[in-house]
Amino acid sequence: MSTGHVVIGGSTGFMGGYLQQRLREAGREVITISRSNADLHWGDQAGIDRAVDGAALVIGLAGKSVNCRYTPENRAEIFRSRLDTTSSLATAIARADTPPPLWVNSSTATIYRHAEDRPMTESTGEIGTGFSVEVATAWEKALFAQDLPSTRRVALRSAIVLGDGGVLGPLRALAKLGLGGPQYDGRWPVSRARRAAGTGHFPGAKRGRQRFSWVHVEDIARIIDFLEQTPSLDGPVNAASPNPVDNVGFMAAVRSVLGARIGPPMPRWMLELGAIGIRTETELVLKSRWVLPEKLTAAGFEFRYPLLDEALRESFARA
Repeated sequence: MSTGHVVIGGSTGFMGGYLQQRLREAGREVITISRSNADLHWGDQAGIDRAVDGAALVIGLAGKSVNCRYTPENRAEIFRSRLDTTSSLATAIARADTPPPLWVNSSTATIYRHAEDRPMTESTGEIGTGFSVEVATAWEKALFAQDLPSTRRVALRSAIVLGDGGVLGPLRALAKLGLGGPQYDGRWPVSRARRAAGTGHFPGAKRGRQRFSWVHVEDIARIIDFLEQTPSLDGPVNAASPNPVDNVGFMAAVRSVLGARIGPPMPRWMLELGAIGIRTETELVLKSRWVLPEKLTAAGFEFRYPLLDEALRESFARA
């Protein structure tokens, strides 16, 4: 692991909290930026400028969670929270007398199209369409917008991140209630407004065969370490286990690790009603995300948790 202080923008979420603890345990100074409970607040550009100047690493994680209903207000905040914070970090780096050598900014594997036919890699992946993809592409555009010749930039296209927190908390509860079965796509009416906004999910994979790409949070941290040590890596980098599964396999693994025997399939109509009830979107479980870490594999990165069962056991054990 490198030395020098680290600036984390968006430090209070699942990944930000994990990275803070891990970096500090390794003896590194960490300066945090968030809306609350941080060393600096977004909007304090002078403070952010001072923190970034001389940093060894800047990590951008800020952004409103997409685990919400895609109302006009939420869509606007999802965009604003990503673009404004990324622009703030870019401004600080541009002003720095000693710019950081590396800026790693969150992106998402959701930038790729719904894929059932082949995996998406950095060199051969196809960018998708719809609201979630528009968010991802705008986020990456903001990362690379300014001319920052002294700072290498990486857009970390993360798959679903597993660990003690994040998506596994609700899945654990559902599995223990006997509701941990595969999620089946199917017909569901999409309104004209949702079509126009790009937020309607149209039927895709059948019988839970949508692909599920994932990565353990410890491997996210190790990937960032690896990026510091590997100056040849820049641009988009897929952060995903080399062993994706499908939804049937993922939910079966969750039930197996938790010892949950019962898990009938959840049809689309049930998922949609449930999503309305808990204020989220079915796209999060029905889109087929099939992503492979081509750049990391070629550069020699080795995952600590390459297999799903190991990642789930460690995550649930920590919980």
